[in-house]
Amino acid sequence: MADPPPVMVGLTLPDIDRWSERVTVALGQNPGLFTGPGTNTYLVGTGRSRILLDTGDGRPEYLPVLAKATEETGCEIQEIVLTHGHVDHIGGAAGVIGQRGKLRVSKHPWPASDENFDVELTSIGHGDVIQTEGATLRAVHTPGHAIDHLCFVLEEERSLFSGDNVLGVGTTVIPAEGGDLLDYMSSLERLLALNPGAIYPAHGPCIPDGTAKLREYIDHRNDRERQIIEALGSGPQRIPEIVAVVYAAYPKALHAPAGQSVCSHLLKLERESRVQRSGDERPIESVWELS
Repeated sequence: MADPPPVMVGLTLPDIDRWSERVTVALGQNPGLFTGPGTNTYLVGTGRSRILLDTGDGRPEYLPVLAKATEETGCEIQEIVLTHGHVDHIGGAAGVIGQRGKLRVSKHPWPASDENFDVELTSIGHGDVIQTEGATLRAVHTPGHAIDHLCFVLEEERSLFSGDNVLGVGTTVIPAEGGDLLDYMSSLERLLALNPGAIYPAHGPCIPDGTAKLREYIDHRNDRERQIIEALGSGPQRIPEIVAVVYAAYPKALHAPAGQSVCSHLLKLERESRVQRSGDERPIESVWELS
């Protein structure tokens, strides 16, 4: 029997770790099914003032961890930069500001989501650069997991902060709200063209060979698409039935998020006129079949 695929459920990481001369990670203290050990938040730079990249979901347990990380690195927070507006990335911004005083918070706009958070935001987009001593972050717009998703190239290292687009273990969920698999695949290709060294993900451990991981991610999605098409070869099915076959080797606790991924594949295939659905208008409840 083949070994089960790696997943982040049960994975642990240190509260504070140094991943390079320029990168210190402080764990967001928000472990869970989707977040694994928690959100990786990063102090980026080499000087007295450093960029805080992502902020966790706002749990009070995070603030002492962040304080210890800044103390150990001998730094203050210059500003906050966000990969995207999901709560486990932006939710802690208000608490950090409450503890540290007014800070600029920058992200790609997503008005329908941004209005849910009581934080003044500065707009940044593809190609924008944010600098501090020892670190230059260049934004790369990478929608697919979220409309507003940005990755950041750390120019001095040729490394990449991947947000939720590439995880340290397992694969990214494409959510129903704001997610789009076609966009996501294009984003992976955009990142692959950068030929990154290390990848610093929002969840899970550091990825030493980022270029190899991106190729693995692209191949995995293509393989998953083939498996879904093969599953539909036996006749019309609903998404839970497809998940039971395609994700048979995974823990059942992951079948619900896997359903979101299957749904995203089916919507992509539908746009390509390769599958069709009937019955309930909601994709998760529809009956799907090959066109």
